[in-house]
Amino acid sequence: MTQSNIKVAVQKFGNFLSSMVMPNISAFIAWGLITALFIPTGFFPNENLAKMVGPMVTYLLPIIIGYTGGKLVHQERGAVVGAIATMGVIAGADIPMFLGAMIIGPLGGFVIKKFDQLIEGKVKAGFEMLVNNFSAGILGAILAILAFLGVGPAVDVFTGWLVSGVDWLVGTGLLPLTSILIEPAKVLFLNNAINHGVLSPIGVEQVKQTGQSILFLLEANPGPGIGVLLAYMFFGKGTAKKSAPGAGIIHFFGGIHEIYFPYILMRPMLFFAVILGGMSGVFTLVLLGGGLFAPSSPGSILAITAVTPHHASAYIANFAGVIVAAVVSFIVSSFILKTGKQGEDDLEAAAQKMQEMKGKKSSVSNVLTDQGAIPDNVTKIIFACDAGMGSSAMGASLLRKKVKEAGMDIGVTNMAISNLPADAQIVITQEELTPRAKNKVPNAYHISVDNFLSSPEYDKLISELQFPASSTLHEVVEDAEENATDHLNEEESHNDDLLRPENVFINQEFANKEEAIRFAGQALKNAGYVDESYIEAMIERDNMTSTYMGNDVAIPHGTEEAKKAVIRSGFTVLQVPNGVDFDGQKVRLIFGIAGKDGTHLEILSGIAITCSDMENIEKMAQAKTAQEIIDIIGKK
Repeated sequence: MTQSNIKVAVQKFGNFLSSMVMPNISAFIAWGLITALFIPTGFFPNENLAKMVGPMVTYLLPIIIGYTGGKLVHQERGAVVGAIATMGVIAGADIPMFLGAMIIGPLGGFVIKKFDQLIEGKVKAGFEMLVNNFSAGILGAILAILAFLGVGPAVDVFTGWLVSGVDWLVGTGLLPLTSILIEPAKVLFLNNAINHGVLSPIGVEQVKQTGQSILFLLEANPGPGIGVLLAYMFFGKGTAKKSAPGAGIIHFFGGIHEIYFPYILMRPMLFFAVILGGMSGVFTLVLLGGGLFAPSSPGSILAITAVTPHHASAYIANFAGVIVAAVVSFIVSSFILKTGKQGEDDLEAAAQKMQEMKGKKSSVSNVLTDQGAIPDNVTKIIFACDAGMGSSAMGASLLRKKVKEAGMDIGVTNMAISNLPADAQIVITQEELTPRAKNKVPNAYHISVDNFLSSPEYDKLISELQFPASSTLHEVVEDAEENATDHLNEEESHNDDLLRPENVFINQEFANKEEAIRFAGQALKNAGYVDESYIEAMIERDNMTSTYMGNDVAIPHGTEEAKKAVIRSGFTVLQVPNGVDFDGQKVRLIFGIAGKDGTHLEILSGIAITCSDMENIEKMAQAKTAQEIIDIIGKK
C-alpha cells in the first residue's frame, strides 16, 4: 500500500470514528455539565443529582455510540444489534467502554447486514417480521456474550496502557511533545483518528476520576491557528491578507479549524509555527492545571468556555493556554512570512489542494476561493456523473431546453466523469462528485449542484452567459415542457417498450432506501431489461453518490461498469406516498433506470421536465393507477 493510500485509509477511519462520536456530542456535554455541577467538588454539590453521573458515563454514552456505529453500517437493524452488543463490552469491563463501543457497534451492524443479505428472497411470505426480530435478537445476544468475554476485557487492558502512557507523559513533562504529531495531523485531516479514537475516550476516563482532562484541549485549542491568521493579517499579501480577518472570525469563534489549513499549505514552513504554538499552549495548560470536563466541539473559544470547569483557576489556565499558543504561533508565523517570498495568488491553489487531500468538497474552502470567470466562446456544457446515464442525463435535458429556447448555439451533453474530454469548458456535477471532476479536467469551469431537477445554478449560469432575465426564462421553461410532451407523443411507438404499465408500482412502502433500490432493480430484471448483477450495481452506485435528485425524486441506476449488464433500455416507477429516506431526504417517486446506447435518454428528458414542477410530483404521488403516472410523464 502506497503512502497516499495509507493516508486516505487513515482519513476514512478517522471520519468513521468521528461519525460515531460527533452526532452524540450533546450527550457528552450534558454529562459533563451534570458532573461539573453536582459532584462533591462541583459548583452546586448535590448527592442525589450526582447519582446520574455514573450511569450516564457507564451506560448511556457507550450505548448511543454503539447504536450510532451500527446504524452507519446497516440502518436501524444495525443500530439495534450494535446497541445490544455494546452492553456486552460495558458489562465486561470496569471503565467507560467508548473504545469498545466503537469496535462492537459497527461490528454488530456488519453481522446483521451480512445475515440479511444471506436470507434475502428466501423467507416465506408472512414470516418476515418473525425472522427479522429473532435474527436481530439472537445475533445481538451472541455478540454481547462474545464482547463480554473478549472485547471488553481486551479494551480495558488497552485503555489502561494508554492512560498510563498519558500519565507518564504528564509526569515527565513530555505531554507538549504530542503537538509534533497533532498539529500536522490536523492539516492532513488525520485528527479525527487521533482525537476521537484515543484522546476523547481517555479524557472521559480522566474526567470521571478528577473532574477534568487536559486531553480535550490538545487538538481543540484554537490558539495555533489564530496565530497564523493574525500573522497573515499583518504581514500577508494579496488575497491571503484580505481574507485572513474573515477566516480568523470563522476559526476562533466558529471553531472551524479547517479554514486556516490552506494558509499553512501555502507556506509549509508554517507547520513549525503551529507545532511550536501547540507545544507552548500544552505546556501552559500543564503548568497551570488546565482542562475541560467534556469534549469541545467545535473547537471554538466559545465552546471551550462552555465546558471549562466552573472555577476561576480553570478559566485562567485554559484562556492562558489559548493565548500563549496564539502568541507563539503569531511570532513564528510573522517571522516566516516576513523573511520568505510570498505570491499573491497562492490561496486558491492551496484551498484546492486542501480539498484534494480531504477527498471531498470542503464547506468552508469556498470562503477562500472563487471559481473565476466563465470561459469565453462557450460551445459546450457537460453534465457529468459516475455512469453518465442517469442524473446527468436528467440535468442535461433541463438545461438543454433552457439554452435552446434562449436562442444560444451551445451544446449540452452528459457523460461519465471518467470520459470528460481535456478541452471541456463548463462541467456541472453533484457536489460530492465535483472534486473528482476537477481532478479529471482542472482547467474547466466547474459548477456544483445539490438538486439536478431545480437548481438555481442553471438560471445563474444562463444569466452569466448573458441570456434573458429570469422572468423570461420561466416562460421559456413552461414552453419547453409543452414542446417536450408533444415530442414524446410523436415518438410514442418508440417509447412503448421503455415504460410499461406493469412496471409502475403504486402505493409502495419500504423500510429504507436499499430495500427500495433492490425492489426497483428486481422489477427491471423481471421485465427483461437487465441481468441479475445490475441490482447490486444499483446499490453500489447509490453508495458512491446518492441518487436523490431533489423534488422528492430519486433515480437509482447502475454504475458505469454495469452497462454491460443492461439487455435493453427500460424504466420502472415506484410510488411511495409516505416516502422513504434517501440520506436524510424524503423520496416519494423512484425511477429505476436501465439505459443502453442512449435509447432511454428521450423519455428521461421528459421525466426531467415533468419532475421539475412540484405540481406534477404531487399528482404522481397521489395517483391511483399506473396509467395516471404514465399520462403525467407525457405518454398517452
